[in-house]
Amino acid sequence: MSTSTLSEVAEETSAAEQTSPALPWQVVVWDDPVNTMDYVEYVFQSYFNYSRRRAHTLMLQVHQSGQAVVAEGSREKAETDVMAMHSFGLQATVRQGGHE
Repeated sequence: MSTSTLSEVAEETSAAEQTSPALPWQVVVWDDPVNTMDYVEYVFQSYFNYSRRRAHTLMLQVHQSGQAVVAEGSREKAETDVMAMHSFGLQATVRQGGHE
């Protein structure tokens, strides 16, 4: 499993930041073949303090669609959240809102 460093995250997001600075930053968690669905749900509940239902819905989106936006906010908060997801062993990236 490969994880982005903070500088890679910054490079990835710099182009989007220049085009539309008013959009919120998103934390995207990606599906991977390593982590169980129960574990991903647990991470969303424990780190983001999501209800079991919300965490389950996001976990299913990651599993079925390959990705899910799990949080939005300032760039700094999004980068912190991505690093936290990496510390839990999840694949995550930052992007500026408005993307599908």
